[in-house]
Amino acid sequence: MNFRIRDIKLPSDETVALSFIEGSQHFERVFEPDRRVDSTVAAEHYAVLMAQVAKGGGCVFIADQDGRAIGWAVFVVGKSPLFVIEEQRAFGHIAELFVEEPARGLGVGRALIAACEDEARGIGLGHVMIGVLTANRRAADIYARSGYAPYTAELRKYL
Repeated sequence: MNFRIRDIKLPSDETVALSFIEGSQHFERVFEPDRRVDSTVAAEHYAVLMAQVAKGGGCVFIADQDGRAIGWAVFVVGKSPLFVIEEQRAFGHIAELFVEEPARGLGVGRALIAACEDEARGIGLGHVMIGVLTANRRAADIYARSGYAPYTAELRKYL
């Protein structure tokens, strides 16, 4: 499969970005029933993501195959709390990563991750973080093969 990674083009890519958010919500709902799949979640989340990108010097990458978007990654700059040593407080964060089903397993996700890592290096960041639902073993395996290792774990108890 031939594809390329490019920067998002707005406003023309907004519709596909919304579809990626919807796709991600539906995909993750299989693992986590707390995921919203209502008609407004994509637009609401998109607005939050774009505000984070604008505020923190982030960017959005699109995976493109023959002029058609097949996936995306949203990269933002995060800041750890004061208990982290100062030189490691700023970090890159892959806030969103989604690849359409027919393109999964073909290296698109890894290429999007690599683009985010290149962006982090380019702005002088020393590390990148990405979250994964514990039950999403496929994504966790992809991230591990890309060199990501567990850093923290959040535990939950329903009452």
